[in-house]
Amino acid sequence: MSAEISSPRVLIIEDESTIARFIAAALQDEGFTTFIEGTMKGGLTAAFTRQPDLLIVDLGLPDGDGLDLIGAVRAKTALPMIVLSARTDEKQKIQALDLGADDYLVKPFGMGELKARVRAQLRRQALVQPGNPGTVVEIGEVKVDLAARVVTRAGEEVHLTKLEYRLLQTLIESRGKVLTQRQLLSRVWGPAYVDRPHYLRIYMGRLRSKLEADPARPKWLLTEAGVGCRLAL
Repeated sequence: MSAEISSPRVLIIEDESTIARFIAAALQDEGFTTFIEGTMKGGLTAAFTRQPDLLIVDLGLPDGDGLDLIGAVRAKTALPMIVLSARTDEKQKIQALDLGADDYLVKPFGMGELKARVRAQLRRQALVQPGNPGTVVEIGEVKVDLAARVVTRAGEEVHLTKLEYRLLQTLIESRGKVLTQRQLLSRVWGPAYVDRPHYLRIYMGRLRSKLEADPARPKWLLTEAGVGCRLAL
């Protein structure tokens, strides 16, 4: 029983059986338990009955749009969802993320990258579970004490402005998840600022200069071009 509990359960909603089986085999090699559904109807049912820890969702399903599935799942659960799609249009990516997807990979993708993103989402999910307050978050040599609102780097306190700290805190709360520009602008500055992306560029630059070892090549505070930002934890 203990082995079953410790094995993360991943639901793969993908109508291309070859891709679905390939993903399932790769994740099983990592110790995950996997389930496959090839339709939107089957995927929705399994999402609420098979008790998965994470969903991998293809947008091009034969009986509906994966975007509708994302919205339906997110309305009832906080399960992490990773989107796989051949759609490269930025508007589609932003729509999926705004509807509640946590990450987005464009086909073709590397299996190593998919497995890394699955692990990141499951780590984030574990950190936000009840009973795990996670008041101190480590980002490389940076430590953020969320209770004391203190940030240190290599043991030295780093001064952040109120907006810089609010942006960092927002990214930490959704660690591993891509937040769209509009989501970040609304949460940090307010709804009236969603059409001012230059604010986000400026403040992300400030955070990188204070917290990254190489601000020009950030390791933790990442920008997804044309979509948004994420904290890579």
